[in-house]
Amino acid sequence: MAIYEFEGRVPSIASNAYVDEDAKVLGDVRIGEQCFIGPGARIRGDYGTIMIGNKTSIQENCVLHARINETCSVGNHVQIGHGALLHNCTIKDYAVVGVGAVVSDYALVGVWSIVGEGAVVVSNQSIPDGKVAVGVPAKVIRDVSDSDKLLWSKYKDAYADLALRYPKGLKRIR
Repeated sequence: MAIYEFEGRVPSIASNAYVDEDAKVLGDVRIGEQCFIGPGARIRGDYGTIMIGNKTSIQENCVLHARINETCSVGNHVQIGHGALLHNCTIKDYAVVGVGAVVSDYALVGVWSIVGEGAVVVSNQSIPDGKVAVGVPAKVIRDVSDSDKLLWSKYKDAYADLALRYPKGLKRIR
């Protein structure tokens, strides 16, 4: 894994978080307990702060960044899908950001909200708690159901479990 201090800003990573060797974490980044940071993820706290809560997955090739002296915040039990981009935004607890989605400056994704694959949550947009939003720009299409919560909880728990299993079970063979 590539962990970098930048001008005195040092990442803080929980001891039971997994950060893949092909991920890059630099500067003022705080990664919580039992997080999974996938290969190719780029988490840059070079002049802003990145905060990631507990049991959150930041999957392959995600990018997280913040503006100067500002914060990109991701809550607890959140799933950020492969290739998503988060810039200077707030993602609340239990939310899901789908594969390839973009959440832009000052946007807010509420508690237990789901942003669909490829959706774009534009600057200053707010997705209310418990809503599903899709499209470009993202539009709310329905409420999050109990079956959504059950399904996504399984996926989130699986990634939190991988964070504990990878350090012991992942073996380079070439």
